Amino acid sequence: MAYTLTVLETNQHRFFEMLPKEWQDAIVPFWDAYKDAATIYGFEEDGNIIAGGIVFSTCPPDLFYYKNEAQQWFDKGYLYIGFLFVSEMKRNHNIGTIWLQQLKAKLPKQKFWLLIEEDHLHHFY
Repeated sequence: MAYTLTVLETNQHRFFEMLPKEWQDAIVPFWDAYKDAATIYGFEEDGNIIAGGIVFSTCPPDLFYYKNEAQQWFDKGYLYIGFLFVSEMKRNHNIGTIWLQQLKAKLPKQKFWLLIEEDHLHHFY
């Protein structure tokens, strides 16, 4: 199936609901303070969000421990990709890779960075 990356403007809560609880706790309480400096991009299938991520232009709340280093990337024009998540039923179908490819195609001159918190995901990025 072909997916089209879209900005989730009116159904952001549906993206948050698909995230693991600990991820929800790290972003939902702070979203009002960040929504003007972040964009949620996602894939929908049959009315359900099956994958998505947030592109930040400022340090997100889960990276405050890394704020000074993060600011160096923002100062160089990079945007941060955070909370990138694919629903369990859609994993192992390259949807995360397609999400990244379409984001880069949508913003071809933009540079991005992200942090990998789980070593086994290093090959993915």
